Amino acid sequence: MSRRLLKSTGIVSAMTTLSRVLGLVRDVVFAQFLGAGGATDAFFVAFKIPNFLRRLFAEGAFAQAFVPVLTEYKTQRSEAEVRNLVQNVAGTLGGILFVLTVLAAVASPALVMLFAPGFIDEPARFDLTAEMLRITFPYLLFISMVALAGSILNAFGRFAVPAFTPVFLNVVLIGVVIWAAPHFEKPVVALAWGVFIAGIVQLLFQLPFLKRLGLLMWPKWGVRDEGVRRIGKLMLPAIFGSSVAQINLLFDTIIASFLVAGSVSWLYYSDRLVEFPLGVFGIALATVILPSLSQKHAESDPAAFSRTLDWALRWVLVIGAPATVGLFVLSGPILTTLFYYGAFDIQDVDMARLSLMAYSLGLLGFIGVKVLAPGYYARQNIKTPVRIGIIAMVINMGLNIVFVVPMVMFDIEGPHSGLALATACSAFINAGLLFRGLRKEGVLQVLPGWGLLAVRVLIASLLMAAVLVWGAGDLSGWLQWHLWQRVGGLVLWIAVGGGVYFGALWVMGIKIRELMGRANPL
Repeated sequence: MSRRLLKSTGIVSAMTTLSRVLGLVRDVVFAQFLGAGGATDAFFVAFKIPNFLRRLFAEGAFAQAFVPVLTEYKTQRSEAEVRNLVQNVAGTLGGILFVLTVLAAVASPALVMLFAPGFIDEPARFDLTAEMLRITFPYLLFISMVALAGSILNAFGRFAVPAFTPVFLNVVLIGVVIWAAPHFEKPVVALAWGVFIAGIVQLLFQLPFLKRLGLLMWPKWGVRDEGVRRIGKLMLPAIFGSSVAQINLLFDTIIASFLVAGSVSWLYYSDRLVEFPLGVFGIALATVILPSLSQKHAESDPAAFSRTLDWALRWVLVIGAPATVGLFVLSGPILTTLFYYGAFDIQDVDMARLSLMAYSLGLLGFIGVKVLAPGYYARQNIKTPVRIGIIAMVINMGLNIVFVVPMVMFDIEGPHSGLALATACSAFINAGLLFRGLRKEGVLQVLPGWGLLAVRVLIASLLMAAVLVWGAGDLSGWLQWHLWQRVGGLVLWIAVGGGVYFGALWVMGIKIRELMGRANPL
């Protein structure tokens, strides 16, 4: 079972890696052509609002509520009932989001006031953001239907297609920046249209695969359907519980809108880099284990349920620790290699580096939340993670004030990094409370070997950090190099760091093959 889960995780990770690499290429193009200024901030806010809601409704609450119910139908009910559920969910979700999209288009200025109040005193930036939001908001409708299709495919073990689908967003946006933007009076507006088009393309890509499963049907309004009502009851509170990290990032954006121009963009670029390992491994692992946990719960196999969670958490530690070290130590070289061209100047590198280092400290917490939350949602337990999510969110708001206000008052460089640090801290609090809740409920039985595994991972991580600090050198050298020198140097030290880390684990007796196959690798 562990090998099958890891194989599925590997497939999702491979597809996600391709998407994330193209996402980095997209951000490199953004940085080179647009830099980090007022117009770029306006686009990122206009894109962040529907993207934030997408993560809340589609990838967050909806997916976590829909997959367990669909898995239960698939396991215990007839094929006709499964088809009817899919048809009713598609019609109900699509109808609600269509109305929401129309309302958002009308009220776009009010949404900008809510999500970026710092723009109110700058009419040009405010109006540009509202204009682009009218274009980007329908993306929520399209991408939520994409998430519905992807959840169905995941529940039936077709993981590759949903993981590959985001590639189209990056391809469309890269093409728009290079070929379409120069022909617009306001080049940044072309990106808004690119987001709109990408949503349609992603949806059309998945439809043939649904047809192969026999689940491509005309949607129908089914708000009174039993399954739809169950999903709705699970989904409404899950909006808070499953997407606290995104709500925290939204608060960061609101506060950053009051800081110096460029702060929103610096946080965006650093967050995107943290999202790379989070998506490639954390979200991929969570995507794979949710259907598996839901299946084990439907089959009333609590022992297998617990072993799956324990196995997943070991991988969180083994992979998340070196990713944290690499992002923290190599933050300057990574930003310089990817973005220090064109309109993205040395100040942008310095400022984004501060927030990337802060965000990276929370990577284990971010991944932990993604893996632990399915332990609740697979059992259709929503109340506990909602309560925990609200606690973490309130703490994050308080930490934003604690970290940022003194930095502004005493004119400390990079107050936006305080927002990133607050988000990182709240992620660990969220993950810790989720873990404690699973243990308290008796759902997660920790298997032997965790202490020794943690010590070995710590030693290997410290060795990796020492080698990278020594090898990467001062950032001034990276700034003087040309593109391919930077790329070569970055690839070299990532490879060396990874080799040192996994080599040290091997010397200390950690067998990756055993970790792949058994719950207890020690």
